[in-house]
Amino acid sequence: MVKAIAAFLLLLCCGCGSRGPAKRTVAIITPSHENPFFKAEADNAAARAQELGYTTLVYTHDDDAHKQDELFDSVIANRVAAIILDNAGADASIEAVRKAKAAGIPCFLIDREVNANGIAAAQIVSNNYQGAMLGAQEFVRLLGGKGAYVELLGRESDTNAGIRTQGYHDVLERSPGLKQVAKQSANWSQTEAFQKMETIMQAAHDIKGVIAGNDTMALGASAALKAAGMSKVIVVGFDGSPDVLAAIRAGDIAATVLQPAARISRLAVDEAHRYLTTGSTGAPEKQSIDCELVTRANVDQFGVFARKQ
Repeated sequence: MVKAIAAFLLLLCCGCGSRGPAKRTVAIITPSHENPFFKAEADNAAARAQELGYTTLVYTHDDDAHKQDELFDSVIANRVAAIILDNAGADASIEAVRKAKAAGIPCFLIDREVNANGIAAAQIVSNNYQGAMLGAQEFVRLLGGKGAYVELLGRESDTNAGIRTQGYHDVLERSPGLKQVAKQSANWSQTEAFQKMETIMQAAHDIKGVIAGNDTMALGASAALKAAGMSKVIVVGFDGSPDVLAAIRAGDIAATVLQPAARISRLAVDEAHRYLTTGSTGAPEKQSIDCELVTRANVDQFGVFARKQ
């Protein structure tokens, strides 16, 4: 009888006061929601967490590692149950994830890995190398295996940028008729991609194609090309953003590689829930989910970073 009363009082305490609700709270931290990819991550993670009965705290670090550290300090102080994170740098984020683990709060990384093993409960990412090879194969096909092309790279601190360019080149370099005339980082930015393409076009007038490390840069490149009367140049992106799906339908962009951000975000929450309820995710720490090629022929099969049901 005494044990039953004690158990009841413990259950009652866990459901009230400052401690109980926090233990049913999941923090979701991503880059800026101005990028629809990161907004889709946050929206899907929050929706799945709420379906499982958790409250959510949704924040953006804006790719600023210092701001990310401050957010971690805040959610650790609030004793959240778990953190879903698309991090602000493969090296710069290690200490924040380690700090959360030391506080007993598991981190579930999505989209971007950190350069350390054993500190995150899971690191679930798109198969960027496989996706980049898909995009490059389509790029080669569209160019007929020959012509001058430009590559726009993502932020150097982001591991995905390097993986994608490696996947691109492992395909492109098999086509000796292709010639890279410029390769510059536009830091995932549409505005910067527009500006970089304007500069590149002043020196290289016979561009046949542009392959970009993400969709926002593809959109910036496409806009610059159109403004210069070069709308026939083939542009291929990477992400599968709604804006690029619309641009593919309109014929402005030739193809993209869709990252299953919705699926990955929901999977991370499912694994967090499993970890919190059983002590294990039941899966390896590092998990890779394949991407899909989107072209004008199949674009209507896809929605917001996911294949339609």
